[in-house]
Amino acid sequence: MKQAGAVSQTEAYSQIAGEDASGVVITCEHASQRLPEPWQWPKEDARLVGTHWAYDLGAAELARALAARLRAPAILSRFTRLLADPNRPEDSPTLFRARADGAPIHINLSVDSRDRELRLERYYRAYHRAADQLVANHAAPLLLSIHTFTPAYEGKSRSMEIGVLYDRDEELARRCAAHLDDAGFISALNEPYSGKEGLMYAVDRHAVRYGRRALEIEVRQDLAVDNAMQERIVAELEAFLRALSA
Repeated sequence: MKQAGAVSQTEAYSQIAGEDASGVVITCEHASQRLPEPWQWPKEDARLVGTHWAYDLGAAELARALAARLRAPAILSRFTRLLADPNRPEDSPTLFRARADGAPIHINLSVDSRDRELRLERYYRAYHRAADQLVANHAAPLLLSIHTFTPAYEGKSRSMEIGVLYDRDEELARRCAAHLDDAGFISALNEPYSGKEGLMYAVDRHAVRYGRRALEIEVRQDLAVDNAMQERIVAELEAFLRALSA
């Protein structure tokens, strides 16, 4: 058995070993903006590199920090969501996103059957196979997915700081949101996206299969990339998760 905190890596994901008693498995589907070979960014898509369209800014750092504090296992993607979005089912119209900020995403303009299968098998399915195995091999009752969201979207600013997404586990989500509110954050349930509308697909997929509970945390990106705020958020999530296991 690998020591807690040990990291292994493939083309599709990074995996952090954890302790059996950690009580949670952490996932991060939009951890990276890496575009692996043989794909290359078209010049028209340079505008997307470094933005929320390519990955969730700050999500990987939050996931790694929380895993380290809890000595919990974690899995993080190593490919941009624009290659194939692991937080969408294979039949989703946004699996290969076509537009961003009103303009075409050129890397996805002509995804033929061969390209589709390569993206899915080598990256998307490889990530989900590994996540599935991680959950199967760990007794944690809770799966927690870490994501981030933009401070403004389509001209609307977002005052909310942390969203708690749920589908089946409303009572647990309400407890988490209440804890974050008590810690001084502005939280909301199923905002800015709803877990009941399939927008926590990845974590819920694996939780349902193994009879676990599932939540997704969405942190506003200006907070997620701020070191001091990141530390505060991770500390409060740790406190909440430890209380669950007590």
